[in-house]
Amino acid sequence: MATNPKLAQLQVIFHTLCNGGDAEALIEAFDAECESLTQEDIAQVLQKINEQGLAYQNSPKVKTFYYDIVEPKLSAGIINSFPAGHPVRVYLEENRILRSLFAHTGKLDPEQNSDDFKALFSDICEVEKHYQRKENQLFPCLERHGWDGPSKNMWAFHDEIRAMLKQIRLALEEGRLEKVGVNFSLLKEEMLRLISVEEERLLPNALKLLEESEWQAMRTGDEEIGWMLDITPPPYPAPSERREKKGESEGDDEEKNYVHPSLAKADENPDFTSDDAFHYDEGYMTPQQVNLIFRTLPLDITYVDENDRVVFYNRGDERLFPRSAGVIGREVRYCHPPKSVDTVLRILEEFRQGTRDVADFRINFKGRLVQIRYFAVRDEDKTYRGVLEMSQDITDIKTLEGEQRLLDWD
Repeated sequence: MATNPKLAQLQVIFHTLCNGGDAEALIEAFDAECESLTQEDIAQVLQKINEQGLAYQNSPKVKTFYYDIVEPKLSAGIINSFPAGHPVRVYLEENRILRSLFAHTGKLDPEQNSDDFKALFSDICEVEKHYQRKENQLFPCLERHGWDGPSKNMWAFHDEIRAMLKQIRLALEEGRLEKVGVNFSLLKEEMLRLISVEEERLLPNALKLLEESEWQAMRTGDEEIGWMLDITPPPYPAPSERREKKGESEGDDEEKNYVHPSLAKADENPDFTSDDAFHYDEGYMTPQQVNLIFRTLPLDITYVDENDRVVFYNRGDERLFPRSAGVIGREVRYCHPPKSVDTVLRILEEFRQGTRDVADFRINFKGRLVQIRYFAVRDEDKTYRGVLEMSQDITDIKTLEGEQRLLDWD
């Protein structure tokens, strides 16, 4: 028997569950008394269980206990090792939220407790922000260090989970509650499995690969996508730490210059004068004016250069699809779900060869009709210089009829 009280308690629970006993009271006491666990704690208990010859691996009750109780305790122990606002800490905090949501929904019958179930399911759907940050922020950094496995493989699992979420959402909206239970069980299993992969492989490897400066830049880009958390995570590092590292004080007022969104820091505020204007084909504009125009356009615009690298996107207030600074410099094939990569590569090749100039798509997205258009960009000599992607919500445009010659503000 383990000498540590909480490990002894944990070992008794495993033993009871493996032998088919009722461990509900034991689990409630353990959950209330134990705040966190380490991997060494678990390894010690499982070694004792193995020595006793208990087949815990195939026990559904043990599996449920591990996912609902043990893993959150492990996560809590790891979370506190990271400073507030660190991207890894935020990922772990969101995983803890998801585990808690699954634990609560597991006590509900979708047919008998439909309102409560729908509310919790809506919170679970916020995992989209978690996945989008991984795809647009974390994965690009890993690619730059030569690890593209998450972009190629984990993204596909995200899409499978998205499809399951959509299926359950439709069943709830249509009142087909009898279909929800089984599908939700499968969703829970897949999402918890992916969380385990995140915490046991993805994030530990990312911590080995990425520099501190990359985590700090990632926190800035994460803000564009958002979090599952109710409260916005604090800046990382804290402003006081950032100033201390730069040798700055509260009163410093250094001259600021235009900074590309991929390099912008949270405490920088670019300023421009008319002397900064550049000559374009027709007229002059400052970088600030150009940036304001791109922000104002009711379109999502992304520019990929002739080397298939993303070099620009506009930061509109209501973008249809998420983009963040991590995408700048990223090879475009990694910016799309794996199931779409072949189509993207075909478009690039046709544009490069000069056999095509435009590719059009229309999709239903969040109840809206969205048009996505790709244009080949060529210079005066017709040399291929990249691709311009434009996405626009055309739902309301499709309903327009006739002319409108008068102002309709009144």
